[in-house]
Amino acid sequence: MEGIIVRRVIPSDNSCLFNAVGYVMDHDKKKAPELRQVIAATVSSDPEKYCEAFLGKPNKEYCSWILDSEKWGGAIELSILSDYYGREIAAYDIQTIRCDLYGQDKNFSERAMLIYDGLHYDALAMSPFEGAPEEFDQTIFAVRGDRTIGPIEGLALTFAKEQQRLRKFTDTANFTLRCGVCQIGVIGQKEAVEHAQTTGHVNFQEYK
Repeated sequence: MEGIIVRRVIPSDNSCLFNAVGYVMDHDKKKAPELRQVIAATVSSDPEKYCEAFLGKPNKEYCSWILDSEKWGGAIELSILSDYYGREIAAYDIQTIRCDLYGQDKNFSERAMLIYDGLHYDALAMSPFEGAPEEFDQTIFAVRGDRTIGPIEGLALTFAKEQQRLRKFTDTANFTLRCGVCQIGVIGQKEAVEHAQTTGHVNFQEYK
């Protein structure tokens, strides 16, 4: 097994989860509109499973919400996309070094990996060497009999730990952000979301 784990940066446009999945599954960073449609169709087709208690909002309301390009995805969307592609999705959280594995009970034979910094999803890939072009990236890995992807799993975890050491994450409860539009400062994800809802501004920069 030759190569290194690299973080492929996905644009911060509120669709990073979908575009990160698009990249690891199809080498396409512009899949968000299509994958939002897939999720809305899946949810509306099974209102019993995707009920208000599960979604946190009524089925119909959720479907129009997820189609809005300003809205972020999370665990629900990752589990649906794992089913849609028939592959496990491992999401490494830099701050906690936790790995959430979606689709692990489905016996899928392949896995793709994402990395999450508290606000943003990027893609993880295996690259033959530092600085190699993205077309050489391997983003789909075979799941072995022991339900792991072998040594690559260790490499991904080591990579996540290194990102944590470099503080490449956002502590979403206590971080300070400045609105890139009106320069107002906010503290924590809650205030950022409230400001975005009030003003429609979604361009925040972290500042110390």
